[in-house]
Amino acid sequence: MSVSRERASEAADDSRPDGIPVHGTGIPDHAADVRRVVAVGLPGYRIESVTLLGAGQDNIAYEVNGELIVRFGRESDPQARAARIDGEARLLAAVAEISPIPVPEPSFVLPEPGCLAYRKVPGLPLLDLPAARRSVHAHSIAATLGHFLGALHAVPVERFAGLVEPDHQPTALWHKEATQIYQSIADEIPRAHRPAVERFLAAPPPDGGRVPVFSHNDLGIEHVLVEPDSGTVTGIIDWSDAAITDAAYDFGLIHRDLGPAALDTALRHYGTGDPRTLRTRAVFYAGCTVLEDIAYGLETGDQRYLDAGRAALTWLHPATNDRDT
Repeated sequence: MSVSRERASEAADDSRPDGIPVHGTGIPDHAADVRRVVAVGLPGYRIESVTLLGAGQDNIAYEVNGELIVRFGRESDPQARAARIDGEARLLAAVAEISPIPVPEPSFVLPEPGCLAYRKVPGLPLLDLPAARRSVHAHSIAATLGHFLGALHAVPVERFAGLVEPDHQPTALWHKEATQIYQSIADEIPRAHRPAVERFLAAPPPDGGRVPVFSHNDLGIEHVLVEPDSGTVTGIIDWSDAAITDAAYDFGLIHRDLGPAALDTALRHYGTGDPRTLRTRAVFYAGCTVLEDIAYGLETGDQRYLDAGRAALTWLHPATNDRDT
């Protein structure tokens, strides 16, 4: 896994999936094509509304009746598109069997047009919850996520053979990429935090102790759904980066997004492994990925990632004084 991730908000390209008419922008005619595939996949289902959710490099997604997500793959090669959609559907079905938290479950799959549909998982992305509300619920959310990761990581990796790929990027490469990201955004990091960032990047990365496990591999707060008032975790979405990888990585994202106390809570509820070595690597991954999130926020203008990233600097790369000078 590279530090530079694809995200759902990437601009649409002009590729033309076979069998899906496009109208200049590369976006399918939702008035015709979404209705057509739903009629095939869910005969008798009545469509009241179709809304374009977003178009990325890999997929175009629509919401139907506020309850059904219909996605079209964007690969120009029909066989590659069909294989990816079919593989993703099989992965979601396998994850649903082991996850203690709801995940998207396919309603229908049409490999030829590269279409996957699933019922919308209820809840609000934790990223969209105000920071103060996230803080109030951080302990209970972290406990749930620690239990969730324990359930995933306990499953023999052989069960997911053929469904996901290994992702064994060395920590030295993470370190190198984080250094490059920092060099490109240093002027945007509050001055008081820069010495801590630079000390982090000057230190050697941790190594050793990694046991490959099956994991979500992108458990940031944009992919954790919650009930806004209670903070109850209602779903985990976007399994496109799932892999056989380091168990510490997703804990690193909990640390980055919810803080050190949340990391400790998640590790207590994990129930396996050596929490000390997991924690060391989790803190390292958090220190790298916070720079990635800030860079992404700057590149796209998405203030949510900028705000979350800059807030996380306070515990990941503490300021040398109380103000930005």
